[in-house]
Parts: sequence; C-alpha cells; structure tokens
Amino acid sequence: MSHRQQRVLVQPINVIFKNLQQRTKVVVWLYDNAETRISGTIIGFDEFMNVVLDDAEELYVGKAAAPEKTNRAIVIPILPPFVLLIKSPRAMSQSNATIFKGYAVVDGKEWDKFEVIEYQPKTWTEDDVEIAITHCGVCGSDVHTIDSAAWGVGTYPLVPGHEIVGEAIRVGSNVKDVKVGDRVGVGAQIYSCFKCRACNCDNENYCPDGVDTYNAHYPDGVKTMGGYSTAIRANSRFVFPIPDGLESKYACSMLCAGLTVFSPLKRNGCGPGKKVGIVGIGGLGHYAILFAKAMGAEVYAFTHSEHKRADIEKMGADHIILTNGKGWAKPLSMTLDMIISTQDSSPGMPLNDYLSTLWIDGHFITVGLPDDDLPSINAFTLLNNACRVGSSHIGSKVEAVEMLRLAAEKKIHPWIQEMPMKDCSKAVRGVKEGKARYRYVLTQDLN
Repeated sequence: MSHRQQRVLVQPINVIFKNLQQRTKVVVWLYDNAETRISGTIIGFDEFMNVVLDDAEELYVGKAAAPEKTNRAIVIPILPPFVLLIKSPRAMSQSNATIFKGYAVVDGKEWDKFEVIEYQPKTWTEDDVEIAITHCGVCGSDVHTIDSAAWGVGTYPLVPGHEIVGEAIRVGSNVKDVKVGDRVGVGAQIYSCFKCRACNCDNENYCPDGVDTYNAHYPDGVKTMGGYSTAIRANSRFVFPIPDGLESKYACSMLCAGLTVFSPLKRNGCGPGKKVGIVGIGGLGHYAILFAKAMGAEVYAFTHSEHKRADIEKMGADHIILTNGKGWAKPLSMTLDMIISTQDSSPGMPLNDYLSTLWIDGHFITVGLPDDDLPSINAFTLLNNACRVGSSHIGSKVEAVEMLRLAAEKKIHPWIQEMPMKDCSKAVRGVKEGKARYRYVLTQDLN
C-alpha cells in the first residue's frame, strides 16, 4: 500500500481544528527535497492558522506512529497517534524563521518585573539540539544578573534561567548522543571555542571563550537567552541526557546548583573515608550535602542558624556545627579533607577559622559568589596546615553526565518548590529574600 493510500481521514476537519486549538502548541516537522526530516519547531495555534492553512495545497489526516516521507510536507502531531499532513511551500520557507518566547526583564532597576518577549534563537547548525522546555530552575545568579544594582552586568531585555530540562524536538545530523524525543538539559554554559586546551581535555567549562546560557553573545552576534522560555538551542557539547530514573523537576536544578558543587567534590576526592565540610546550607549547600553523602563521605554542615538544624539532619549531614558563637573551630582543628563553601555573603565570614579545620593539604573551595570581596587571610593560617584556597566553575559534560547518573541511581531528590513560569517574579524575589527551601522550579506555561 502506498503512503498516500495510508492517509485515511479519521476525524472531521472541524473537530481536528478544535482539538488543535485546545492543544495550543504543535510541532512542525520540516522535510527537505530529499524527503529527509530536518527539523522540528514549536508553533502556536494562531501561527499555524496564519502560516500553514492559508496557503495549504493539500490536507491529509492519517494515523502514524512517526512521520513518514511526505515530499516536503509539514507533519503536525494533533492528538496522538494522529498526524496532520499539509503540503505548503510558503509555510516551509516561513517556518525556518524560528522565534522563541520568554519571560524577560527589560529594566535592571525593576529586576523583578517580567514581560513576555519574542526573540531570535541561536543560528542553527548540525551540531545543535533544539529543546522544548518543560522545567527551569531559578538560580541565585539569575537574581545577581537581572538586578543592575548587584553584579551590574545585565544587558536588557534579558531572559534568565540556566537550569533547563525539556524534550529534544530537533537534532542535528552530527549529534550522536541525543535523538528526537529524548529528555535533555542545559546548564549555565551553552558554547565554547571547541579547540583550546581546556576544550580538548573535558574542561570546556574553563574555556576562555565560553558563552553563558543567557546574557551573552554567540560569535555571530546572536544574544543568548535563558530558560524562562518556550525553547532553547544549544551545541550538543552542552546538552545533557537525563536518565529515565530521574524526574525532570528534580533534574533541572542539578544542571547549575548541583553541578557547581558536584564538580569540586569529584575533583577533590570526595568519597568513602573523607571528611567534607559544607558552608552555607541554602540551594547549593543542600545539594552539597546530598551529593557528598551519596559519594560516601562523612559530612560536616556549618550553619549560623539553629532553625535549619532539622532540615540539615533530614538531608543526611553527620555533624552540624553552629558558627554564631566563639571557639567552635578549635575542636575541629586539622580535621577536614575539604570544605565546599556556598556562602554568597562575605562580611563577617570566619574564613581563617574555616581554614584552621582543614587537614594537611586540605582544600577550601568557594563556589558562592558574594558581591563583596572575601575576607583577608592570615598567612600563618595557610602555613600551619598547607591548606589551599580555590574555586570552581560549574562543571564539564563528563561530570554532568556522571552526576545525573548518580542522582538516578541513588534516588537523590533535591528539596524544591514548583510554580508556573508566569510566577517567575515571585520566585526571584523569594531567592533574593532567602525564602527558597531550597530551589524554586518553574514549570512551562507559555504557548
């Protein structure tokens, strides 16, 4: 039986259009002259009506598990497993001009006010993956970036968000580890030079020409926009497959917050027999406890707040040390193999006391990014135990894949609060005011 003979009208056209409108979103599959599927682009119902139906030459509805060869037809899933096939040359050309939508801050002085804008995504290459976003975490660096009074680096309009999970709807021909329909994620970096020493040894997160997922520009000048949006395009080097055993709502905030602490834990030898200190039990700190325990370490949680004790115990910390009194560091002198500090406020930080708790060659790694300078360090503190002070920048794809697998295997569930994406203003204010327990996750609501 020929492909055309298989196209059987299964519902009246008016019923199909009604169902399509209720769906509000469709995916347009684009075919080239060789009848090879080359893209999948999300469009809304209004765009579908204006661009496609007004110029349709042929209209078919058929039952199919997947799009088949259609001689440059557009294939649109309606209600699974039905597909609508429309042959329309004008629609073919217009669907290439993809536009995404997102919640943007347009004025850094009004950093908690968002407007829905349309914008041009990354220029497509065959190394890319296009993702229909379902979830996006809210990170502290989102607030620092959108608020012009904080880091002062925002360029507006600005769509934040770099803890992104969704479904791959278009996959370049050069991509080997992702296929259409896979759940995938993107973190805080979306591009690099791909040729420097760092990129060539799985340290692309330290590439001098790395491009942030939002508030940056690709080499061709296109501005990067983040995950408070309908979709995102990214080079596959920065697209991470999500394991089946890990829900999207849990995975998304791992792609910045989780990876930011997992990478230094991994690189500094966290594991059985190690004593690991965690400073600052917020979004990042709670991840540090979860991952350090999953990796087999003995965990010491440092907090200045007694009211978090019950939470910290539930997270699995073996020891809780209150730092709001005097003499707390002395019993821990030369005890810890490493400290991961997630503290994002430096005034009053007892840095020299923390360093005194490290064993010989112990590492103090700060991944918190305070607006102020870190406190000064007494040189004798470094001399006494040969401790080292450093930092860490997100993580590599190799580390991200390992982290996600560990999370799936150990059933690591971060503490999250879900809300619709339209409530992003409420979420960023909550982060600013320290109300998150312990990560906000936005769920898709844009058409």
